[in-house]
Amino acid sequence: MNRRTFLGALTVGALREAQARQRASRYERSGGRRPPLQAGKEGFITDVDGIKVGHFTDSRRPTGCTVILCELGAVAGVDVRGSAPGTHETDLLKPTNSVDKVNAIVLSGGSAFGLDTATGVTRYLEEHGYGYAFAGGKIPIVPAAILFDLNVGDSRIRPNADAGYRAAMNAKSGSFEEGSVGAGAGATVGKLNGGKRMKGGIGTSSIKLPNGIVVGAIVAVNCVGDVIDPKTGRIVAGARTQDGTAFLNIMETYRSGRGVVQNSQPGQNTTIGVIATNARFDKTQMTKIAEMGHDGMARAINPTHTLEDGDTLFALSTGTSTVAANHGAIGALAAEAVSEAILRAVMKAKPVAGISSYQDLR
Repeated sequence: MNRRTFLGALTVGALREAQARQRASRYERSGGRRPPLQAGKEGFITDVDGIKVGHFTDSRRPTGCTVILCELGAVAGVDVRGSAPGTHETDLLKPTNSVDKVNAIVLSGGSAFGLDTATGVTRYLEEHGYGYAFAGGKIPIVPAAILFDLNVGDSRIRPNADAGYRAAMNAKSGSFEEGSVGAGAGATVGKLNGGKRMKGGIGTSSIKLPNGIVVGAIVAVNCVGDVIDPKTGRIVAGARTQDGTAFLNIMETYRSGRGVVQNSQPGQNTTIGVIATNARFDKTQMTKIAEMGHDGMARAINPTHTLEDGDTLFALSTGTSTVAANHGAIGALAAEAVSEAILRAVMKAKPVAGISSYQDLR
């Protein structure tokens, strides 16, 4: 590199640094308020052939459940990273176990009580003739995961089997509502180190490839950490200062020593979701895709996979594409879809029960 090129590079670098400082200064002066973000083109997990989604939202308090139907069966894997999970039928999805297809996945609020929603979805599928065949009929395979939302409204109101059944009845292909609905109705984010929490929610996304392969995700975001836009590194939703004028920035509080010697109350959060693709894979490959999907969670939530979370991702393959796909590449795309779904979850959430949302910052 000659002297002129070297000086030019320094000038460009200095200019970019100055521009970054200006953007940061404007952001801080605005108290953390920001213009609307774009979370990518509006795609849905239902863009994957064979996938339907239905919500049930309880009108009595912010809680509910969401069902992802794959009635004809989808090869499934799962990866649980949080330390406080609440799940149903996840052992069945281990690659060493025999049943390789599921008929639905349920995401629910209500903590452990919400696992009852899987019973309602199972009943719905049995009535409609879907499930694992045996001599006496069919057994629907319905794994589930829950999040903790009992600290929003009356905790005695929880999604139950009837809620799961109604969510299955509501399931459809095409577009569906996001934000403060279904499993995201009572979700909140940013609950560490004394910050004021903000509204979480449920969001979706999809990535469509020119060869016809589709990778989608749906995520209910109820994390203890802050939600970050991976493209900018900025906090989108999370712990607010007590006066509500700015983001607390959980990781910065940790770096200052705050909260590192205190034990938080465990298990009252959790981000749960489902990845789906029309590419054809086996259980081992889908398990790897579920694992890689957590990279997207880590890019968009900080901190994540904590002692206070039960973070769980399922991965489904409907296998309708004839393209021979690389499951490593699909896993990388799944992580992108998960990040985009997380952003959409909080960006489309509405304020509820005195809890502010991203929409209040605009």
